[in-house]
Amino acid sequence: MAGNDWINSYLEAILDVGPGIDGAKSSKSSSLLLRERGRFSPTRYFVEEVITGFDETDLHRSWVKAAAMRSPQERNTRLENMCWRIWNLARKKKQIEGEEAQRMAKRRLERERGRRDATADMSEDLSEGEKGDVVSDISAHGDSTRGRMPRISSVDAIEAWASQHKEKKLYIVLVSIHGLIRGENMELGRDSDTGGQVKYVVELARALGTMPGVYRVDLLTRQILAPDVDWTYGEPTEMLRPGSSDSFMHEIGESSGSFIVRIPFGPRDKYIPKEHLWPYIPEFVDGALNHILNMSKVLGEQIGGGQPVWPVAIHGHYADAGDSAALLSGSLNVPMLFTGHSLGRDKLEQLLKQGRQSREEINAMYKIMRRIEAEELSLDSSEIVITSTRQEIEQQWNLYDGFDVPLERKLRARIKRNVSCYGRYMPRMVIMTPGMEFNNIVVHDGDMDGDAEGNEESSASPDPPIWFEIMRFFTNPRKPMILALARPDPKKNITTLVKAFGECRPLRELANLTLVMGNRDAIDEMSSTNASVLTSVLKLIDKYDLYGQVAYPKHHKQSDVPDIYRLAAKTKGVFINPAFIEPFGLTLIEAAAYGLPIVATKNGGPVDIHRVLDNGLLVDPHDQQSISDALLKLVADKQLWARCRQNGLKNIHLFSWPEHCKTYLTRIAICRPRHPQWQSSNDLYENSDSDSPGNSLRDIHDISLNLKLSLDGEKNEESGSLDNALDSEDSMGDGKSKLESAVLTFSKGVVKATRKAGSSEKADQSGNASKSPMLRRRRHIFVIAIDSDSDTELIETIQKIIEAARTDKISGSIGFILSTALTVSEIHSLLVSGGMLATDFDAFICNSGSELYYPSSNSDGMLSPSELPFVVDLDYHSHIEYRWGSEGLRKTLVKWAASTVDRQGEKEEKNVTEDEKRSTNYCHAFEVKNPASVPPVKELRKMMRIQALRCHVLYSYNGTKLHVIPVLASRAQALRYLYIRWGVELSNMVVFVGESGNTDYEGLLGGVHKTIILSGVCSKKMQSQLHAIRSYPLEDVVPFDSPNLVQTTEGCDTNDIQMALGKLGILKG
Repeated sequence: MAGNDWINSYLEAILDVGPGIDGAKSSKSSSLLLRERGRFSPTRYFVEEVITGFDETDLHRSWVKAAAMRSPQERNTRLENMCWRIWNLARKKKQIEGEEAQRMAKRRLERERGRRDATADMSEDLSEGEKGDVVSDISAHGDSTRGRMPRISSVDAIEAWASQHKEKKLYIVLVSIHGLIRGENMELGRDSDTGGQVKYVVELARALGTMPGVYRVDLLTRQILAPDVDWTYGEPTEMLRPGSSDSFMHEIGESSGSFIVRIPFGPRDKYIPKEHLWPYIPEFVDGALNHILNMSKVLGEQIGGGQPVWPVAIHGHYADAGDSAALLSGSLNVPMLFTGHSLGRDKLEQLLKQGRQSREEINAMYKIMRRIEAEELSLDSSEIVITSTRQEIEQQWNLYDGFDVPLERKLRARIKRNVSCYGRYMPRMVIMTPGMEFNNIVVHDGDMDGDAEGNEESSASPDPPIWFEIMRFFTNPRKPMILALARPDPKKNITTLVKAFGECRPLRELANLTLVMGNRDAIDEMSSTNASVLTSVLKLIDKYDLYGQVAYPKHHKQSDVPDIYRLAAKTKGVFINPAFIEPFGLTLIEAAAYGLPIVATKNGGPVDIHRVLDNGLLVDPHDQQSISDALLKLVADKQLWARCRQNGLKNIHLFSWPEHCKTYLTRIAICRPRHPQWQSSNDLYENSDSDSPGNSLRDIHDISLNLKLSLDGEKNEESGSLDNALDSEDSMGDGKSKLESAVLTFSKGVVKATRKAGSSEKADQSGNASKSPMLRRRRHIFVIAIDSDSDTELIETIQKIIEAARTDKISGSIGFILSTALTVSEIHSLLVSGGMLATDFDAFICNSGSELYYPSSNSDGMLSPSELPFVVDLDYHSHIEYRWGSEGLRKTLVKWAASTVDRQGEKEEKNVTEDEKRSTNYCHAFEVKNPASVPPVKELRKMMRIQALRCHVLYSYNGTKLHVIPVLASRAQALRYLYIRWGVELSNMVVFVGESGNTDYEGLLGGVHKTIILSGVCSKKMQSQLHAIRSYPLEDVVPFDSPNLVQTTEGCDTNDIQMALGKLGILKG
């Protein structure tokens, strides 16, 4: 019953505080969760103590007792109601913990099964050495260590390294889209989005821009014109001034250096938190793509000999920028790097372990599932994932479907032995500690007495004000100072440090303790968690009578932190980080730079820092005695203190920005170079004015180099096997001549399409149609992306859209693109049945975005009836083939399809079968007989990722068709490819979609293009099953408030479509 006495006491305390729990529950913004927001609430504190500290049985017993003592008094009634509600909260917490335990058990089984299946697929040539080897850092995507540059670990090697790289002209793009980012006077700590990451990315961009071989660095972020933030965040471009410590001098060009480039996206006049940025990421990607293309052209003119200079890498920071970088990397076909900074799955696990919120509540608050999917996509797309510590790899990234340490080691071993991985890939995890700026750090020798006696300049330069704020707490300020600098957060373990200090008499007699725990005005105004920790610290100071021995200043500035380190070093003190788990430990490096020995937790990043610096001791943060012994040993042993101090100062350069950047550039150098490249040497940007009827990208003879005829189901990767795509009765020689004829006919087809589009351009087009696809010269492009499972409905909708475009109120010519999950032969049949020609369209995006075709013509009789009037863009295939598992992926899918059995009584029937007729080299197609019994897309993606297979899985035709295509291929990405390839402005595109669609539907709604949702087409009821089991609601990823997105009012007849075009400003009034 002792537990009940405590419960009763807490309940009485809650009643004494006043009405708090009712208000807390009724307010949506207030929660029983003790999180880092809001003011301190005693009610929440006591409720938290009851829920987390006592058994459900004791809580139920208290409620029964309160119910038995019911009386008309208001206090007793409130006590009974409160007991019942808290008991139910405890039951809910227990239920959530149980569900989470089951989920984790299921996840472990899935991971083990996936690992076993992947190993089994590779078992025929798996050697004994592969089964348990821990191989050195080998790329898990095909690169070997041969040719790698060694890590530079000596200052003496800097000049040699610089001379080797000064001739390079690299262009690097960094992406960090949330928070307030500027180069000077950073507002760190203004909000949760403007913290250490902002400082890191700005300093990284600044440091990279000064390195030999790096010509330009762009840090892409969001442009903010909100009235509640400074005007500098609305400047389109800001140049980062090099730091004074930059030792590398290289040629300065017109556009060289480091820049912050702010891309406008989302609400222009609002500064919004990162959780609400997700719907606007496609708009950012399109804007960033435009900047990179323009800059590549400019750099090409300056340093590229007229050829575009593409980014050597695109580096995303945090999940939102990782998602953006993946789309940019896929659009440009350049390598991607990713740094998570903070990981969503780790945060979700921690919140679920607390048991105070359900998964749904956490997702509603933090959009955590959207964040996790972005991090999974970043794993799919990245060549390199940069981490700070080994703990981040083994304990945090290992939570993800797309990364598994044992499977990664097996893949490394196979690559080292030049054995096939059957289409499986893992990103390379690289531990790379953040850099620091050391140029402003001045290390002083001698203690405080020596300085006072021997330094005559000391009187001329008074002590910093923060010294007085700290020293006024001490009876004897000359004693060595034990310094802890951390937020008053339970994870930082400050209370254990105070206990260790208070209970060790020798340590108390020898040293003082300084606790710099953020800034505060009043404890009651602090967050609940912080106030609780600070209150506990004050109670411990009183318990051990530590007055005059412990300092806990209320305020300090960011600029005061170096002075605090200097004060601790002058007293021959020690810096301590006793956190339970420290992901990295930047303060440990800062302390070492000022000559402070360290005592740090042995959990997490400090282990790696200590291995390099060797300037202190590691302790178990749960062992109070270990903490006090380590502190006493370092303070009391002057020789050990001096040795740790010297080791730190000697090795600290390894954490400098130049060292970090050398390692960074070395890692980039071993990535396989990728960039947009066409099978033509002509300048991509020649005559870039898209409105000019005479501009062109290349001559039609150049097009013939990369376009060839294709039939559905074509499996031949070599262009020389064209005869397999032609009619079987034709010879190879005939096939070659037909290819040439088809390409020559292509220009004629373009001329015919031009005549159908309008008469205003006839004179110009007749002379220039043979020089580039008509896409290049259209004023507007109408993209028809209707996902109807009825051919009749699709044909009618296409005809209505074309009819709506035939009006004098639209200036300039209009081109049409058909974007669908159909194969090209199915498109041909559709056009024939609808009485349309291939030349009515400028391009066809087929197989859910894995194939891209242009119209040809068979009107001259050059093609037999069995051949199709289309030419395929082979450059698009090379653009999307990154990490495409091909045959290895297909075998896994076929095996999975064989296991999907639909049981009806004693009869078993395969539910998923391979559709060989619809499959191509870049699209594995399957038929689904019963969509209700197959797993949703998110489960299929998880299954593929667990086995290290990178692909894009989607359902179409109301779930009856399954397509598996390259991971960065999609219908939306195909539009971006057309922009890069042919200069088709995305802002001139209008995408027509239905009320719902295939599982890639959401990707078509965002971006700088216009979108028209046709009411009544592909009704949500028809497609509800495809989207019923989403990881996150559609509102989290689609900007329904965007002015670029409109919906027809009632139907989708010609007038409705024209009204929608008028709202978008395309149709003139």
